[in-house]
Amino acid sequence: MSKNANCMSELSHCVVIGLGFTGLSCVKFLLNYDLDIVVMDTREFPPFLSVFRNNNPEVFIKTGGLDFDLMKQTDMIILSPGVDPRISEIMAARNLGIEIVGDIELFARYANAPIVAITGSNGKSTVVTLLAKMAKLSGKNIGVGGNLGTPALDLITKPAPDFYIVELSSFQLETVTSLNAFASVILNISQDHLDRYDSMEAYKIVKSRIFNGDGVMVINCDDDATNHLARSGRSQISFSFHEEKYFDLGLLKRGGHLWLAKDGQPLIAVAEMKIIGKHNIYNALSAIALGSAMSLPMSLMLRVLVEYTGLPHRCCYVNEVSTVKWYNDSKSTNVGATLVAIEVLLNLGKLILIAGGISKKQDFSSLTAALECSVKVVVLLGQGKFVISEVVPRTVLIIYAYSMEDAVGKASKLAQAGDNVLLSPACASFDMFGGYEERGEVFELKVKELSCD
Repeated sequence: MSKNANCMSELSHCVVIGLGFTGLSCVKFLLNYDLDIVVMDTREFPPFLSVFRNNNPEVFIKTGGLDFDLMKQTDMIILSPGVDPRISEIMAARNLGIEIVGDIELFARYANAPIVAITGSNGKSTVVTLLAKMAKLSGKNIGVGGNLGTPALDLITKPAPDFYIVELSSFQLETVTSLNAFASVILNISQDHLDRYDSMEAYKIVKSRIFNGDGVMVINCDDDATNHLARSGRSQISFSFHEEKYFDLGLLKRGGHLWLAKDGQPLIAVAEMKIIGKHNIYNALSAIALGSAMSLPMSLMLRVLVEYTGLPHRCCYVNEVSTVKWYNDSKSTNVGATLVAIEVLLNLGKLILIAGGISKKQDFSSLTAALECSVKVVVLLGQGKFVISEVVPRTVLIIYAYSMEDAVGKASKLAQAGDNVLLSPACASFDMFGGYEERGEVFELKVKELSCD
């Protein structure tokens, strides 16, 4: 438990801002202490409002905006990760010296077991899932959550688990000061959330907070944005796509096959893994690195890599209709993730790409070369469709759609035998859907309806 763990005894008033899953978990946690709690949400009707009021009649709720008069009287403000800390009322409260934290800061203060923390622009959920499977197969009692699945504060249990394995987003790391993870990794950094951050450098700085403390640092030596974050005097495990002899974990070529390797010894042939693509080699290496820090048996970690088939909405095969194959990569909410998906399908045939949504002020220009090389048609929808259209090369046909059903229908009419259709939006989903999961589910439903026509 952190040296800050007794902070609640010094508080009397708390304001929780944001009534989503994270906000609910924060209130549930705070109700264990004798505190006056106020909940605020900028939305008039947040999704859990009626249920929360019924279950917590003693908690005052303010919706449809923030009440600064109440905020400035509080001892601590707990922000949900979706709430931008640059909102004027929050900045004013900070200037008054009011402590502003998030659920991960509270989690870091009160966690009663070692924390293994994972962040990155892409791949977080896959690595968390791989590592959790490795730990469970090794007989470890673990709590898994954070940005993926269960909110972090809900993971804290008695008796304590052996480890907490948490996925952390940049939004969650913004308000973290006490995190001292047992082991941590930044998988990669590419353009994302530039509607939230003033620059890529600001985004990198927030991500780097996961390395605070004195735990094991897992370093991706191939990522220019992260490889310089290695710190002297810290235990480190490095991984790379290049020859293993220069790194702790990497690759070897044996008998014409590519192998994951550690300390000069081959571990598993890449062809044995069911998850495909260069990005998943990186994910596997980072999971092994973290598992090694946790002293998990290598044989069991490799068994997971052989058996694991991947997460939903991550470049998943959906169906084949009239010799056209359809893939769901709805989780790709930034340019870097979409580039990875295009690369994965590069040699499987001509590609029709469905993309678009909330652009998050990203620079889409890096898509141009990939589209020119691999894509024959781009079907665009959502708020960002015209921004993306500006980087599409002239050799690629642009089609606009007003819904996912329309996008699937138009892609189907344009697809020829042997083509692949990929949903990989490179954008957030909230202009048209409740989240990337719903976007992917609607896509899959409409694809499966094609086979019934």
